[in-house]
Amino acid sequence: MKQLYGTETYVQSVGVRNDMEIDGFAIAVCREIGVELERHRSRSFDEMERFGDDLSSFDMVVALSPASQRRALELTRFFHLQVEYWPIMDPTGIGETREQKLNAYRQTRDQIVAKLTEVWGPPRKGQQ
Repeated sequence: MKQLYGTETYVQSVGVRNDMEIDGFAIAVCREIGVELERHRSRSFDEMERFGDDLSSFDMVVALSPASQRRALELTRFFHLQVEYWPIMDPTGIGETREQKLNAYRQTRDQIVAKLTEVWGPPRKGQQ
């Protein structure tokens, strides 16, 4: 989102759990399109709130898994914000060789980029 649309929109990446390292395959395929994930880390909804990001200050939550959709709906039932579920392919566990795994992650990456551009339009000038 930040790569395509700059800093005009405040975006936070949050997961259901915060106990996972960012996957090396995700880092590799995002690097291919100029997105740096090496220093990125997974945070939970609870951890996000502890760091001062109040859910009521957001307009939308985009869930990429049924589990994150359920958690987002639980947390946002008292707030006026939209929760969208995007059924994006989960590439973990797909493929046996390194290249097969990378191709699965590329498909997922490309699905996310396609959905972002479908919802928010083409990338802003100077972005991407």
